[in-house]
Amino acid sequence: MRLGLALGYWGRGPDPRHLELARLAEELGYSSVWTSESWGSDAFTALTWIAAHTSRIRLGTAVAQMAARTPTATAMHALTLDHLTGGRLLLGLGLSGPQVVEGWYGRPFPASPLTATREYVDVVRQVLRREAPVTLDGHFHPLPYPGSDGTGMGKPLKPITHPLRADVPVLLGAEGPRNIAQTVRIADGWLPLYFSPERAGMYAGTLAEARPGFLVAPLVQARLCDDVAEGLLPVKAMLGFYVGGMGHARRNFHAELMARMGYGEAAAQVRELFAAGRREEAVRAVPDAFADEISLVGPRARLAERLALWRAGPVTDLLVTAADPATLRALADLNS
Repeated sequence: MRLGLALGYWGRGPDPRHLELARLAEELGYSSVWTSESWGSDAFTALTWIAAHTSRIRLGTAVAQMAARTPTATAMHALTLDHLTGGRLLLGLGLSGPQVVEGWYGRPFPASPLTATREYVDVVRQVLRREAPVTLDGHFHPLPYPGSDGTGMGKPLKPITHPLRADVPVLLGAEGPRNIAQTVRIADGWLPLYFSPERAGMYAGTLAEARPGFLVAPLVQARLCDDVAEGLLPVKAMLGFYVGGMGHARRNFHAELMARMGYGEAAAQVRELFAAGRREEAVRAVPDAFADEISLVGPRARLAERLALWRAGPVTDLLVTAADPATLRALADLNS
């Protein structure tokens, strides 16, 4: 099992520690470093900055939001960054949810998310293969544009730039069972948001269909500390925000996943408290047990024990979110 460093997205502004942590991860032998985006900093610019200050570590987006760019625009980002870094890119994509797609990007959330994702990946792969002009007789991402409000002058185009690699790995952030099953069929890897090594059996049948080399790369918060309860507080804060705030009352993929993992009542309570503006109570309502099983928190001996559970399952790449060098060093040592 390889280790990766997940830096996430910026809050108020760029975190000066990110570049330091990325360089340290490369020095320690981490396989990859990842950036993400929500409705603030974008994934590709920050990753390009990190690329300019590293030389070997692979560079991933976890995730770049599909609604933010047309698939051809995403493919241009990918082929450009892959060239500039000598073939280090891992392209992680995610659909996001209705609140973000419609509230931030100002476009309708697709009625058929699976079809929209499949078409998006199809176009990206066509651009990167550069075998022919890019065309798609699709519902969500047709090329050329066939709408009655167009000019009718669009023509299929082949990218001017020759991609460095036709097979840039495409990974998908997927939470629902059907979405995960499609990810296994059409992508090179899966980026689970919440993954518990104790519940890996939930996905055994689906992952059994994956082809050799398929990546399973969950994002995991980690912290080397003496007090487990205190160390879990940032994990619970993240869960409180994602489960309580990042989704509409009628559709919240994160809360639905938490329920499928056996914490349905707690998920409902977190959402209710968060919606009522009682955010601190919402965070406290996240069960410690849930936060613990999807993270790596505690003293060194406990980290070693927990890390062994992750290695025993289907995970190929553990993408660690950690704010301190000591945690990164400990995990690198324990995983060697």
